Amino acid sequence: MLKKVFFALFVVAIAACGSKPRVNLEAEAGALQPTPQHAVIAKDVVGLFESVSYKKVPFNDSISSIIFNNLIEAMDQGKNYLMQSDIDEFEQYRNTLGQDFREGDLSAAYHIFNLYMKRYLNRLDYALTQVDEPHDFTVDETYVYNRESEGWFTSEAEANEQWRKRVKYDLLNLRISGNGSDSATVKQKETLRNRYKNLISMAKKTDNNEAFQVIMTALTDAIDPHTSYFNPYFAQRFNEEMANTFEGIGARLTTENEVVKVADVIVGGPVYREKALQIDDRIIGVAQGEDGEFEDIIGWKLDHAVTKIKGPKGTVVRLKVIPAGQELTAEPKIVSLTRDRVVIEDESAKREIKEVVGDDGKTYRVGIISLPKFYIDFEAYRKNDPNYKSTTRDVRLLLDSLKQENVDAVVMDLRFNGGGSLQESIELTGLFIDKGPVVQVRDTRNRIEVNSDQEDGVAWDGPLGVIINRFSASASEIFAAAVQDYGRGIILGSQSYGKGTVQSAIDMSRVISPTDRLLLKAQADDKAGFPEGAPQFGQINLTLAKFYRITGSSTQHKGVEPDITFPSLYAAEKYGESSEPSALPWDQINASDFAPVADLGPVIARLATAHKTRMDGAPAYKFLLEDIEMMQKQEAETSVTLLEDKLKKEREEGRLKRKSRSDALQQMKINLPLGGGATTGVDEGLDFIQEESLAVMADYVALQK
Repeated sequence: MLKKVFFALFVVAIAACGSKPRVNLEAEAGALQPTPQHAVIAKDVVGLFESVSYKKVPFNDSISSIIFNNLIEAMDQGKNYLMQSDIDEFEQYRNTLGQDFREGDLSAAYHIFNLYMKRYLNRLDYALTQVDEPHDFTVDETYVYNRESEGWFTSEAEANEQWRKRVKYDLLNLRISGNGSDSATVKQKETLRNRYKNLISMAKKTDNNEAFQVIMTALTDAIDPHTSYFNPYFAQRFNEEMANTFEGIGARLTTENEVVKVADVIVGGPVYREKALQIDDRIIGVAQGEDGEFEDIIGWKLDHAVTKIKGPKGTVVRLKVIPAGQELTAEPKIVSLTRDRVVIEDESAKREIKEVVGDDGKTYRVGIISLPKFYIDFEAYRKNDPNYKSTTRDVRLLLDSLKQENVDAVVMDLRFNGGGSLQESIELTGLFIDKGPVVQVRDTRNRIEVNSDQEDGVAWDGPLGVIINRFSASASEIFAAAVQDYGRGIILGSQSYGKGTVQSAIDMSRVISPTDRLLLKAQADDKAGFPEGAPQFGQINLTLAKFYRITGSSTQHKGVEPDITFPSLYAAEKYGESSEPSALPWDQINASDFAPVADLGPVIARLATAHKTRMDGAPAYKFLLEDIEMMQKQEAETSVTLLEDKLKKEREEGRLKRKSRSDALQQMKINLPLGGGATTGVDEGLDFIQEESLAVMADYVALQK
């Protein structure tokens, strides 16, 4: 996740490719061209892939073809701009891209980028001509908004027909969200006209550094989903992100089909505190302050949209939001947020205690420790500050306080924990096991190092549960896997992400030769207008090692499978390592020498039976399954009706269904306790997965007693 969620904040969905035969870019009027620095960096990045990275990849015909496919998809994933004749012309570059990158030749890359931009602007110019054309919303037409499985345009007439329907759909969307009066229609057309003009304006501002960034992203994605090249500007932004401080709403954003979408919610930020947004919500409008006018941001570049959404601490931003799973034509909700300083290093472990009535009628006290990431203050640690902050130190204190309050069990909640410090995951494991191996790491030379907890004793020896989900990754998986392999506790939730690789950040100035550096300096190309203090040549985050469980099994692809499983809203084929075509494969090495604490197999079997019985009788569980089915159905749809009455009817039926569901859940909040004492509910005010996990832990405590 973790590369793509960040990178989507800053990169527009435009890309290009490079190849032989050579292209004379100077003959293309107004064409963007690569700089000498771009050529040097591309060549040296290929050198790193072929000689240093964990996945040493020869840049042959095979990898060239993958890069080619990535680039075409990055330019026009929805097949809305390019013609079949363009694709046919691009095919001559399919099998030679690797050699071009190795030689630092990006001429064909920029040639394709320039042709794509020409098509892009032509389509938008045509769309502008259609805004004021008559559109009959009583005609039963269908607009295919997702053309990924369709063919490329074979003629100008075919492209025009698609874009006529696109404009009609955009107008209908605005019409349904507002009203059909003449004055409203005039304003709706003006809104759409401005939307297209904004797209044209932003496209014309695209520069060669932006083009180079997306070219390199397509290259690195073909090798490994967690390896990233960042140009100086994006490197600075990435490092700011890693520093974990910024002012804004506390959400990571991406774009899909030219609409801004929530990719992640940052724990501790305004969105998280107010439960205002969730993953896959789409933001279609932004207004500043309590009374500012909304700006339509559909089609905007992501960095432009982010600039509007972020802002100084204490200021208010209002968002028009289409909730996840609903059509873009649905009525948006208005979300008002007060921006704050989001200090991610302060995402500390937190605790709470909940009482659960078990099936035996007894009340059990369960301590919950929520851990958003594996953090450590490296600077204070290096300075030997005795009070340095870290995950393990904080959790140890929380465990001490929970013991003083006589809890019967502890649950570590690692949902949406994307990882962090490897050493902290090892030391945290040591709070629950006596000293012993925790994880194995294999480097680029196939050397295997066993990383162990060296400290005698444990901080908590009672019943332990760990909750994970599809976005629990890396260090979270190391901890959960060790707890499972030792038989130390029960793993609950859904399959984890499956990220079993280790990356290191490399400043490209360490890679570029002194001769090339002098050449670039002589050509005054080194600064390239990037922010002061940015890495001069950018940086690359390169995969250099791989994790293995103490059993010898890699966490790559497979992640950690829970002992007690819940259905997941997030499909494995769309989210997680297994959704990445270029991800490293799963494999296995020899097991390390470790002594399991217990064999929990028989206990888990009994817990799973009781869990299933509760689920079968829980109304909230049925709602969860309905949500999953609804989201799968929405994701499978590719078209929408352009008949106004029909679309209004579908929208009203959806609204009534959601209201009925919400009313039922509100009623369940008060009157319907889940067997075992946990409260049911899957809406944003209740945590159904956590509550049922506590019920499982009550069963576990009862069995142990």
